[in-house]
Amino acid sequence: MADSAQRPMSTAAIILAAGHGTRMKSDRPKPLHVMCGRPMVLHVIHALETVKPERTMVVVGHGANRVTDEVRLAAPEWANVDFTEQARQRGTGDAAMVGLAGLDERDGMTHADLDDESTVIVMPGDTPLLRAETIARLVQEHEQSANAATLLIAEVDEPYGYGRVLRGKDGSVLRVVEERDASPAERAVREVNTSIYAFKRGLLGPALRRIKNTNAQSEYYLTDIVEVLTSVGHRVGACRADAAEVTGVNDRWQLALAERELRARTNRAWLLAGVTMLDPRQTFIDVTVHIGRDVTLFPGVILQGRTVIGDGCVIGPSARLVNTEVGANSTVEQTTAHDSVIGDECEVGPYAFLPEGTKVESGARTGAFYDGSQ
Repeated sequence: MADSAQRPMSTAAIILAAGHGTRMKSDRPKPLHVMCGRPMVLHVIHALETVKPERTMVVVGHGANRVTDEVRLAAPEWANVDFTEQARQRGTGDAAMVGLAGLDERDGMTHADLDDESTVIVMPGDTPLLRAETIARLVQEHEQSANAATLLIAEVDEPYGYGRVLRGKDGSVLRVVEERDASPAERAVREVNTSIYAFKRGLLGPALRRIKNTNAQSEYYLTDIVEVLTSVGHRVGACRADAAEVTGVNDRWQLALAERELRARTNRAWLLAGVTMLDPRQTFIDVTVHIGRDVTLFPGVILQGRTVIGDGCVIGPSARLVNTEVGANSTVEQTTAHDSVIGDECEVGPYAFLPEGTKVESGARTGAFYDGSQ
């Protein structure tokens, strides 16, 4: 018994990324809209990094082939990503069922160490600000409390439009009531459901099969699973997250707000790691970029893709580097570079343009100006 208690439970994840995202007004599938150099759904996958799931099942639908192809190429190996398709959009409950079926089918093929006591995380593919430590806390709370399910919840000042979390006297969650079905007293509740859950695997499938689609949309809602579980005596708990972290992205305005938050978070991390920014608000760094120590970034710097900046460099003002490697102690100002390599102790710019494949040897001084005519 002691060995069993000490052995960590296995974890799997289901990411719901089948929606059309009509409010984005785009031909690009919603999960693939890019923030800070990474599609939204990949930000969600990276939020699983601390728990490192045995399997991550991405449920695709609209633009299924495109989502599958792009995510497969960029997903980290530790996430063990696989895909299954929700052929008809019949609600989040149905999508979760499709995802669980995908996990069950592939367990026999991959011999993943998942059983009825394992934890299954279910999360939407449009919450790109999720932090890995938040998902880790959710899983820890779920497993330590031996809940049938644990909801990630948030407290918001303006809960309009959210499902309200209704608790019992012991603090457990009794049900989630949607805005349109809530009484005035229930609408006053500020604890809201984030649509992110941890489930005991052995109970998830039977509970999903009991969800009904007796609503105006004739869809199966995952939120209904809470009442299904509690009605037969299972305990459902809650774990609180910061409201800003779990906000979904449904249109371009929300995408811009989320990107601003993520860029601020990214810049702060680099500042604390020893990078100087004269004005972080005018410095744009993708999450895929790597920067050395004692680097100075002037306003107007844009670092994108797989760019790597060596120690002691001075970049900017007004420099855009895409998939470009800069050696140690180099200066790059008022320059655009794509897929290029700049050696150590170089001086590049001002007004330089480095097209794809350019290599600047160590110690070089460009001394040339680019006016678009060369």
